[in-house]
Amino acid sequence: MTSAAEARFRVQAPNSLPRTIKVIALDAAAEEVVKTLATGGWRHATFFTASSDDALHDLAGATRSLRGEVETADLVVLVAGAGGHAYAASTVGQACSDRRVTTTALLVGGASATARDVSKTLAQLRPWSLMVVIAENDDYIGDMMTALRA
Repeated sequence: MTSAAEARFRVQAPNSLPRTIKVIALDAAAEEVVKTLATGGWRHATFFTASSDDALHDLAGATRSLRGEVETADLVVLVAGAGGHAYAASTVGQACSDRRVTTTALLVGGASATARDVSKTLAQLRPWSLMVVIAENDDYIGDMMTALRA
């Protein structure tokens, strides 16, 4: 920009707003990762575990409405461990699909798991996620959350 007249056409807001992110552990392996991640002091992210009764539990153990949490989310991050125990992926994924909330799935522990276990979990996650990542280490999730301005 070379003049004050041109300056008035500059966008005066940041190019990205922080997203409201819900991070949901789908199994026991993911729960440990999510609990550790939650200690990071995130301002725009809340952390849950999924249960088989179509409910979420916050990390203090209180039951939360899946649909209510999805309605207030811009992004839902599903976290699952290798082994095919991500049974709640379809329930959470359907709630996100119904409300047009973007989903991302992260598979943790994939580096040390068998190809069969990874494949079983991916089959549960893929239908419900726009992006699926096999995280080489748990630091990837924190780095992704930082990039999303959580």
